[in-house]
Formats: sequence, C-alpha cells, structure tokens
Amino acid sequence: MKRLPLAALLAIFLGWLLWAVSVRQAALFAVGLGLGAVLAGQRFGFTTGWRMLIEDKDASGVMGQLLLLALAAAMAMPLLGHFPELTAALGPPSVSLLVGAFVFGLCMQIADGCGSGTLYKAGLGIPMNAAILPLFALGSFLGSMHLGFWLDLGRAQPVGLVNRFGWQQALLITLAVLAVVAVAVRWYARRAQRPQGTQPQPLLVRRWIVGAVLLALLATLNLVIAGQPWGVVYGFGLWAAKLAQASGAADLAGNWFWSQPGNAARLQETVLLDVTSITNIGILGGALWVSAGKPVTAKALTGTQWAVALVAGLLLGYSSRLAFGCNVGAMLSGISTGSLHGWIWVPLAFAGTIFGLRIRRHFGF
Repeated sequence: MKRLPLAALLAIFLGWLLWAVSVRQAALFAVGLGLGAVLAGQRFGFTTGWRMLIEDKDASGVMGQLLLLALAAAMAMPLLGHFPELTAALGPPSVSLLVGAFVFGLCMQIADGCGSGTLYKAGLGIPMNAAILPLFALGSFLGSMHLGFWLDLGRAQPVGLVNRFGWQQALLITLAVLAVVAVAVRWYARRAQRPQGTQPQPLLVRRWIVGAVLLALLATLNLVIAGQPWGVVYGFGLWAAKLAQASGAADLAGNWFWSQPGNAARLQETVLLDVTSITNIGILGGALWVSAGKPVTAKALTGTQWAVALVAGLLLGYSSRLAFGCNVGAMLSGISTGSLHGWIWVPLAFAGTIFGLRIRRHFGF
C-alpha cells in the first residue's frame, strides 16, 4: 500500500477513536504512530545498539540510548514530583526479575528485536519479526500465568527514587549514573577501536541522536496522556489473555496476575481502552507507514534458523513478563521514572545479550 492511502486509513481510524472511544485513546494512538515512525524511520533499535557495541565496538547506539534515558528522566521526574496522579514504572527486585532480564537479553539478539523492535519490524514487514509477534504475545501471557509462582521464590518491595529522595535528587542521581556509564562505554569503545581502526559513521550517529530526542518527547507525552510510562509487553499479554478467555482455554479468574483488580477490569473491556494496546497499535501503524514509502528487504532464513528464532520469540515474551518489561518498560520507563528495578534489569539483560550473540553467530543469523 502506498503512503497516501495508508495515511488516509490511519487518519480515519484516529477520527473514529476520537468519536467512538475517547479523546485520550485517540491521542495515545497518535503518540503510538509517532513512536512507530521514529523507531522505524531512524531504525532506533535497542537490540541493535547493544550488538553494535559488543561486536563492532561502535558505541553510537548505546550512547544514543543513554541520551534517551537522560532526556526522558529530565522530563519525567519533575512531572512525577509535581503531579502525584502520574505513576512510575515500578517493579519489585525479585528472582523473577533476575531470571527474566537475563533470558530476555539473550533471546532478543536471536529474535533480532525487543518488544518495541519486534513491533516496528513487524510493521516494516520483516517476516521473522512478523512471525515472532504472536509468539511474543503467547509467551507474555504464559509468563503472566506463572508470575505468582516466580514472585513466591523471593522478592522485595519496589523502590522508587522519586518517592524516596524527591524528584530533584532522584534526577541528579540518575544523570550522574548515566554519565558514569557513558564515560565507561566511550572508554571501552575507543580502546577497542584503536587496533581495528574503526570509527562510528557520522550519519548513523545523527540518526541515533535525532531518534533519542524524538522518542524522549513522545515517551513524555505518553506519560502525561496515559498517566503511566510507555510500555509494550503488557499489551501483548492482554491480547493473548483475551483470546484464551474467549476460547475457554484458560481459567483466568483464579490466576494471581489476572485476578488483580486492574488486570481483571481490562479483561472485560475492549483492547481499545487499554493504554498500552492502543499505543502498540499505533506503533504498528507508524512503522507500516514508513515501510510504505521504502519497503524493507530481509535475508531468507533456513528451517533451523526459523525454529530457533520462533522459540526465542516465545521465550522473549515469557521473560519480559517475569522481568516487568523489556527495553522500553523496564529500562527506558523504569530508569527514567526512578525505579530501581530498571537499573537491575540492564546489567542482567546485557549479560544475556553476550550469550545471545554467541548463539546468534552459531546459527548463522
């Protein structure tokens, strides 16, 4: 489909949301369109940035992500401090978080995408990510069904820096830690580049910077409109849960996760009222609009590669639920809104990525 007819269809759907659902959901769909267009247009991949640092010793992707975290925190934390009705992306430090983050980091390199990456690449029409998306949703649902068991293995109360220290001190702590990480990443990349003679490409660096600025603005809009930070994986699990409930495949009334009042209420509502789902739909639409102007080609996979990728996609969804989010929900939204669990998530997911890249190379992706 060409861009103009697609834009017309997206505009019609936006207008219908405005008329039949709510102004808020229409606004969140528009934010999702922007997120999808930026992610796809700038190819701002969290998975890719980590892979560039490890394999190519190119720090531009990770530096772009650190800039995104700093900008998002600088906008989100004052809002959280002044408007108590806004919520942070808090997750409990737990065994579930430790296991989930490591497995997620491993699988996202094999599946070539995190939560947002799977969405926008599916929207671009990349076959592997389009096939992984429903398995990601199934895995997220299965993870939600087992989350009570995982939390029983050990957990602590969520820690929010804004609530504990106030937004000013929380922001200073966050920016200081991000600065230390940035210095360490630059030192590592320059030291590793010296014998290889490689340097980041200026055009790629600009794309990461532009992407970081735009995503930070859009993530802040999401926080203000939705009342909660940008997330991805909850929507996936909700879609699968509603299908399981409608088909009678699972009894959700007695499940620890889905019996929580908020989750139980969402099971009874249309997905168009769920703030995460409507943003996800927007991301797909925004990426689809980008792909309409410039179709993306992908390398054909062998049967073995397909099997490995699909298993990784299922585990990606499962582990994201255990870890209380992906690179967006746990890392970006967690760190930018002052959640300790976001800082725990990052090193474990990065360690998993190192192993995931070895598996990726082994199977020739």
